[in-house]
Amino acid sequence: MRAVAKYGVVTGLGCLVLSALTVAPAGGATLGPESYGLESYGTALAAGRAAAAGITFGNCPEVEELAAPVKCGTVKVPLDYANPSGRQIKLTVSRVKASGKGTERQGALVYNPGGPGASSMYFPMAAELSEWKRIARAYDFVGYAPRGVDRSAPLSCQDPSDFVKAPTLAPTHPSASYKKERVAQAKAYARGCARRAGAALRHYTSLNNARDLEVLRAALGEGRLTFMGASYGTYFGALYATLFPTHVRRMVFDSAVNPDPQRIWYRSNLDQSLAFEGRWADFRAWVAKHDKTYKLGTTPETVARNYEKVRAQLAHKPAGGKVGPGQLHAAFLATAYSDDAWPKRAGALSEYLRGNAKPLIGQAAPKPESARSEENGTAVYTAVECNDAPWPTDWKTWDRDNSLLARRAPFETWDNAWMNLPCALWPVMPRQQPLDVRTGYGVLPPTLILAAERDAATPYAGALELHRRLAGSALITEEDAGTHGIGGGSNKCVNAYLEDYLLTGRTPVRRAACAPHPEPDPVSLDRRTAQPKKLPHAV
Repeated sequence: MRAVAKYGVVTGLGCLVLSALTVAPAGGATLGPESYGLESYGTALAAGRAAAAGITFGNCPEVEELAAPVKCGTVKVPLDYANPSGRQIKLTVSRVKASGKGTERQGALVYNPGGPGASSMYFPMAAELSEWKRIARAYDFVGYAPRGVDRSAPLSCQDPSDFVKAPTLAPTHPSASYKKERVAQAKAYARGCARRAGAALRHYTSLNNARDLEVLRAALGEGRLTFMGASYGTYFGALYATLFPTHVRRMVFDSAVNPDPQRIWYRSNLDQSLAFEGRWADFRAWVAKHDKTYKLGTTPETVARNYEKVRAQLAHKPAGGKVGPGQLHAAFLATAYSDDAWPKRAGALSEYLRGNAKPLIGQAAPKPESARSEENGTAVYTAVECNDAPWPTDWKTWDRDNSLLARRAPFETWDNAWMNLPCALWPVMPRQQPLDVRTGYGVLPPTLILAAERDAATPYAGALELHRRLAGSALITEEDAGTHGIGGGSNKCVNAYLEDYLLTGRTPVRRAACAPHPEPDPVSLDRRTAQPKKLPHAV
């Protein structure tokens, strides 16, 4: 979809009535919980096979860009858990062993950064970071690419070269003709997914991601799973906790998706668009506060006018021939995910208005070398969300809901709608009915939920809902902050709770709060150029 996965953590490492293009029974039918019995048997069978086979770890392929001591391997999972002896696919796995003495080791810590469509193959590299070193003494750090992602039976819906075509528009209040064009594009995209994936398309789901996690646990030789999921990773982690509660050792849910079945996924995206508006306001207020550095205005309203001025200029003359309003918007979405992006984006906007387009081009222009990865991530995102739940199939519903919302939240509403519109035309029927996530007291060990109060990608209400549904869970809130994905980040208070939980299993009784991490320091372009280079950040 974008430079960052929609329900994924930004990491510092590495129209009409829409007719369904059905390839199975048509209509609004859904698959309810009663259909999960065969899959439960298939999961147990696959996990038993994986436990017997284990994972053979060796040097990582060059394409992974992971050097020793990180090792790589694969684990086989059924494409279809209702047919566990049918087609098998391989998931790529990475691992670095615990650095502590033998008596310190507690097992494997498996991490997923979200998406859908994001990989955590890089995660073992985090063992070298200061925020993770004590945890890395006790745990093997395990990353993996979920089904469909990268080399794990990769999914594709269109030619990657088409995916990065630029410049593009991104109107906040689109015309009727523009809407009609986007509906046609969504229809073509859905057909492309069906054509390229064929019958396998229906098996890219959150429930299968949870089942794959159970097979991975068994393959690692872990009697019970220690797992940390961020963003979308919290959702299928919660599905895992519901399906396999006795196989859970410890679980961290960082920036929680709202698991209420009524919000998966159409309403969740509307909630997200509204929350993005608040975070966009946070960014503009910060820029205004630092007008001496950026000269973009002393009020959020003036900053907004300058942003719109740049949008208009790029619509008339794209920067470098590649950066139009669509690329500008995609780049500035990063400001809602992480305030680490604020100085960089504000600096680029400021420099553009001073006549220097190079910083903006560097940050916003499509990168052909990442086209394949971005197209793949978007394909997996789309397949999982479209398969997971019923979606409205009448364009009037989408047009009404998003037109009303765009009056209050113009920044992200329509871009979000276009991203998800293929789900209205999805060729796989029937859709699944989302699992009702919940566990009773004493069924699940204590779990830990981390949330930033002003998170846009996963609004805070989702953390409250997950906390309510997982009996015995503890919720740690970073107050008045909005970075998406806070575990192992810059907040020492949050990290202390995370570390204590993973090392000892202790949690607060119910809830605890942390003060917000410091706002980013505005740094002039001249001073920033003179600073030493840091690890690259995906913003």
